[in-house]
Amino acid sequence: MALIHSILMGAVAGMRAMTPLAAVTNAARSGNLPADNGAPRLLGNKLASAAMLALAGGELAGDKMKSAPDRIVPAGMVARVGTGVIAGAALAPYRQRKLGAVLGAATAVGMAYFTFNLRMRAIARYGQTSTGAVEDAIAVGSAALITQWASRSGQARRSRR
Repeated sequence: MALIHSILMGAVAGMRAMTPLAAVTNAARSGNLPADNGAPRLLGNKLASAAMLALAGGELAGDKMKSAPDRIVPAGMVARVGTGVIAGAALAPYRQRKLGAVLGAATAVGMAYFTFNLRMRAIARYGQTSTGAVEDAIAVGSAALITQWASRSGQARRSRR
């Protein structure tokens, strides 16, 4: 059941590449990842957290621009796979971090194509800025909820031992 967090954060990576890293580094910095997580120590660094928050903010702003590339271009997919790997491993129990990384990356790829198709249909009807703002809210809100849920689940696992 613990790997569900890796899968869900991978889905967020499919929508916004940098949001999962911002959420996971922020959780790691504040000590809110499950105790038995597979996160590299670097994620808890204050500078890493600040950098990821800045990159995520830049991505959210840049997504509304007409010149923004599609999320399914090769560079975008590499970023989504990378963040899916890191966030998936960080939210998985330590012994399952490799599986969490694979699940995070695979879900990111699938969700990138799924949300790209949804977004293209929505843009045709509602425009780029408003659909981007809705997608931002879903991605950021989901990432925050997933990290909170993972933290609570990790506390529950510790208390059962």
